[in-house]
Formats: sequence, C-alpha cells, structure tokens
Amino acid sequence: MHLLRTAPRRLLAGAGVLLLGVALPTSPAAAASAASPGYVRLAHLSPDTPSVDVYLAAPDATEPQVFPGVGYGVLSDYLPLPVGRYAVAMREAGAPADDPPVLTTEVAVTSGAAYTVAGVGRYADLGLRVLQDDLSAPEGGRAKVRVVQASVRAPVLDVAVADGPAIANGVHFATTTDYQLVEPGQWRLRLSGSGGPTTQAEVRLTGGAVYSLLVLDAKEGGLTTELRRDAQGGTVVPSGGVETGAGGTAGTGRFGYPAVTAGLAGLALVGGLLLLRRRRRTSW
Repeated sequence: MHLLRTAPRRLLAGAGVLLLGVALPTSPAAAASAASPGYVRLAHLSPDTPSVDVYLAAPDATEPQVFPGVGYGVLSDYLPLPVGRYAVAMREAGAPADDPPVLTTEVAVTSGAAYTVAGVGRYADLGLRVLQDDLSAPEGGRAKVRVVQASVRAPVLDVAVADGPAIANGVHFATTTDYQLVEPGQWRLRLSGSGGPTTQAEVRLTGGAVYSLLVLDAKEGGLTTELRRDAQGGTVVPSGGVETGAGGTAGTGRFGYPAVTAGLAGLALVGGLLLLRRRRRTSW
C-alpha cells in the first residue's frame, strides 16, 4: 500500500486536483519522444475540498487553457504526453486568472509509463501526489485491480468478494493499494469500514484488463464506488472505460478534456512557469 503524503499547510487555501496537458513536438527529438509517450491523468480525491479551476499552458504559451469547476470524485481519461517535466498549478473556482496559484507541483513523464496525479487528503491538509500506474497486461487471462481510497466516512476500509476472499484489507483514507490479480467475471464486492458505512458493488472484470476501483463519499451519505477500466491487453483505454458504480449515488462524473487540434501550440500544465517562480513548488 502506498501512502499519499499530504503537503505543508501553508500550501493549502483551497484546491484539490491537478491536470496535465501535452505540447506538440517542434523538433526531431520532440517528435521521437512523441512516438513513445507517457500517459497522465488527474484525480480530485479530497472530499471536503471545493471545486477548482485548472489552468494548462505550455512553457512558452502566451495564454493558458482554462478548465473551470473540477470537483471531487473526478478521474480523467489518460492523456499521451511527450517525455519531459511538466508544471502543475491551480486556483480556487472562480478566482481571477491573475491570482497566484494556491498549489503548484511538477511531474516527470517517462516513455511508456502511466501516472495518476491526484489532489488528496482533507481540505485542511491538502497535497498533490502522483501514482505510478502499472498498465501491463495481467498474466494467465486474469484481471488486475487496485483500490483507490478517497472516503473519509470509512477512513479504514476492507474490500472483499461477498462471501469470498479479500481484495484489500485496512486501506486507509488517501492511500491506494497495489494491484491484485483476480479471476475475470461478475463479482459482488463488499466494502466495510471501521465504524463507518458498509456498501456493496456489482462489478464485471474482463480478462486481460487493468482496473482502478475508486471509493468515494456519496453526496446523500454513505459510500459510492466507480470502477475504471484503465487498460486492456496492455493498451491504454482511450475513453477511460467507466464500468460500474454502486453504494449510495454511483457515478460522480468524469472530466472531459478538450480535443487537441493540429494547430494548437500545445497543452501543458497549469498556470505558467512565471507564476510558479512566485510559489513554492512540490516535486516528486
């Protein structure tokens, strides 16, 4: 299990999600790296953090791209990115575009690797963290699944097949488990927390697929889940592949990235590097 450590309190103020973009190659070296990109997606996993406006700008871009009102429970599709380091920043939803970002960070993208970059923890102790995703095809026709724990109502969570084996035990809030190999098929999962709510989720796992099971606080109370099919046969699923949700209100919505057009100077990450110089950066 990997602990997603939170950031210092002075970095906080009110954001909780990050986003990464892509710069189109302008040189032979960049074109070569574009042929074997890395993959990055965002997640907003802080239940009590309000929505944020996300800004995307290439290092040499004059104007950033703006994505307003990204909220809790969002897990985006993967974006293919050229190899390199990317800057991330964000502002509270509705804040003026010339306000300094409230959180900033960087992520290094390597060829063929995949990452989930997430705002995690409670609002009062928020941090930006990156997960290394293993999208390689599972062996023997089985499926591969991990649990991403973003519920404060069940701060320590057990996930098991109903009347069957455990998938994960003692999963703490703001952590994610290692991937586990499971047999494909239709499963009923039981999610129970220490002193918290219990729910069940019906999931169908396909052989050769890689999944992330998000556990979230439902708006109406209790828990909700969303199963995301991240890869199939070792290949990233372009549309994200939402499979199912259960327990409370399922389906908290996904962030829709705009299309990247051939004439675009490039997508990158939030806020512009000049703004980043005025803020302390968190790096991995």
